[in-house]
Amino acid sequence: MNVFYNKEGVGDVLMVILSDAPRAEVTAERAGAVATIFHHERVIGYNIFEASQQFELNAVGPVELTPELVKKIQSVLADNGVALVIDGIDYSPKFVVGYVSSCEKHPDADKLSICQVEVDGDTLQIVCGAPNVAEGQKVVVAKPGAVMPSGLIIRPSALRGIPSSGMLCSARELALPDAPQEKGILVLEDSAHTGEAFLIGR
Repeated sequence: MNVFYNKEGVGDVLMVILSDAPRAEVTAERAGAVATIFHHERVIGYNIFEASQQFELNAVGPVELTPELVKKIQSVLADNGVALVIDGIDYSPKFVVGYVSSCEKHPDADKLSICQVEVDGDTLQIVCGAPNVAEGQKVVVAKPGAVMPSGLIIRPSALRGIPSSGMLCSARELALPDAPQEKGILVLEDSAHTGEAFLIGR
């Protein structure tokens, strides 16, 4: 589940995204202040109109997901005749410090590396195309479900047949001030703590 709000760019609409779908195959049905978004017959999201009358919103782009926000979304949807029950939401930080415990070349792509990256008590396999990635680095990991400053939602995928769960980020992708334009992930100081949240400027 991802939530977005951009009053200047889109209008006073809170966008709740449950899953992705090709835009050309999406339809919508509106009831009251809520439009339900469908991919064929499957519900993939909701648009809540006049959102500033229902929510306290200071974000431009991704909105931080909290239990309080989810409860309020469910309440507003219910007031408009929409029943939504969401269980198992992961509220943990989506941008965290990771430690590259191993890094090997992709068997079918010279410019890709297969990395095992330790994060908060877990290890993620991430396929990375950065030329400077190496074993032993502390890096910034965008975990599945993370929303990049560009609006890209990170999803589990496969690159040239190898599963990949997350993304190793460059300073430019994180929209950090004075980020270098050349390709390469952001390498952190060794003192950075594996698993801790990395706050980015959005």
